[in-house]
Amino acid sequence: MSVSKVRRAGSGDRVFVLGHGFGTDQTAWDHVLPTVAARGTALLYDLPGAGPDGPSTWEPERHGSLHAFADAMLDGEGVGRCTYIGHSVSCMIGVIAAIAEPDRFEKLILIGGSPRYLDDGDYRGGFTQPQLDGIYDAMATNYEAWIAGFAPLAVGSEGGRAPVAEFARSLYSIRPDIALATARTIFQSDLRGIIGALEVPAVILQPRFDIAVPLEVGQWLRQRWAGSTLDILETSGHLPHLSAPDLVSARLDAHL
Repeated sequence: MSVSKVRRAGSGDRVFVLGHGFGTDQTAWDHVLPTVAARGTALLYDLPGAGPDGPSTWEPERHGSLHAFADAMLDGEGVGRCTYIGHSVSCMIGVIAAIAEPDRFEKLILIGGSPRYLDDGDYRGGFTQPQLDGIYDAMATNYEAWIAGFAPLAVGSEGGRAPVAEFARSLYSIRPDIALATARTIFQSDLRGIIGALEVPAVILQPRFDIAVPLEVGQWLRQRWAGSTLDILETSGHLPHLSAPDLVSARLDAHL
């Protein structure tokens, strides 16, 4: 794994690779990590641009594509076969990697993943282009003010103030220009065309109410992935592993 700050937890022959979502780093998994580590060896890492080494791991031209994130994910570290657990953008990073090297993956477990965030005809991705442009403008104009408004909406009301504060702190730690460029890469991506090529079994963990990924997206993915399962989480917010970790731990335990 050629990404930065790889951390191991647990032990055993089964390997679980955990990829975090936008605005967080590997510590976002800490609330559910004991459940995963009890089953084998968990590997956690920071995406380029995230974590303490974020600025040194992010390259503007290279990381303008989600494929670049996937290319680096499983290089080295002796990972031969694993179960991959991804959140948000890391869901699609895992899908890209699994299509390229399906023999490396036993299963994908994807929390709040989306191949396309933009509405497009009958496809409801959750955002219009003017809405996304407004997000980019707000991030560029006053990053801290944008975080103050975005964090509560993304996390939702479950779990109280602590998960909102945790997510906000994580967002603050990302250099604003990196956050904006990464947001553009994520929100403007369209990976719907590759979904049918996925051969690895997948579990789609979809919050019932998610400001970033509507329930319809989870249903769209389930219909197009042979061998996939849709497990609807009865919770709200885009980061259920922060706001409802007990629920997510239970569902992970059932699927690992």
